Amino acid sequence: MSDGLPPLREVVAQYELNAKKSLGQNFLFDLNLTGRIARAAGASDDATFLEIGPGPGGLTRALLAHGAKKVIAVERDDRCLAALEDVAAAYPGRLELFPGDALALDYPAFLAERGVSGPVRICANLPYNIGTQLLVGWLTQKDWPPFYDRMVLMFQREVAERIVAGPQRRADYGRLGVLANWRCETKILFDVPPAAFTPPPKVTSSVVELRPRVRPLECDAATLERVTAAAFGQRRKMLRQALKGLGVDPLALLEAAGIEPTRRAEEVCVEGFVALARALSPGRISNAI
Repeated sequence: MSDGLPPLREVVAQYELNAKKSLGQNFLFDLNLTGRIARAAGASDDATFLEIGPGPGGLTRALLAHGAKKVIAVERDDRCLAALEDVAAAYPGRLELFPGDALALDYPAFLAERGVSGPVRICANLPYNIGTQLLVGWLTQKDWPPFYDRMVLMFQREVAERIVAGPQRRADYGRLGVLANWRCETKILFDVPPAAFTPPPKVTSSVVELRPRVRPLECDAATLERVTAAAFGQRRKMLRQALKGLGVDPLALLEAAGIEPTRRAEEVCVEGFVALARALSPGRISNAI
């Protein structure tokens, strides 16, 4: 990149940025890969990019170098801020740093406070230890369409497979796949080998794209989470048994949703779980078990 900044390995050495396992950090140094992620996210589009856990700024630099009009980077590790300030100086007015916990943010309010208008896109090599929790929060936003128009995120390969899985891939299909595919169109874009990171993780990573559906099936997100937790929490059992923990008559619930009681969670499509969540709405069925 022609940004005048030193190579990332030199930046890490200069600021003594050893990756912390407690923060789920694995730094991505390969410029070909960071550039590929930036292009996949549409960095040249007229959008504001939200990046979580930028670390020394490898992906941040790629987004800016490929034309992102603005990047808002949320970083919990104060050690990384000096290196990121150097990136901000190289791209005046285009990088805003926020030192804080990504899990604690109300993102629509956070962006509104910064006067962000126009499309927002989330692009990040998410910290491994909080990536799934962040994604679930973004998928269950109260207002829909949400504050973002696309997410391009890196996860461990096994998590990525769970995000895109449906009933046809029963081993991977679960709560995360139902939530993700209820509200988004999902796909794995490409894999990233362990050797691309410092320190190298023990597993392959994958970059996943999630595009919000304009009109997802109407459903209460919290109720859908309850239903999927009960169903997949006992995935080897038939639903007539697995759903007993919901506090209603499971047979009546399944009948209202049009689902056979002998089915197991891994055999029910996203639409089926939405139907169950709708049927669980107050007053729809008897509370007697």
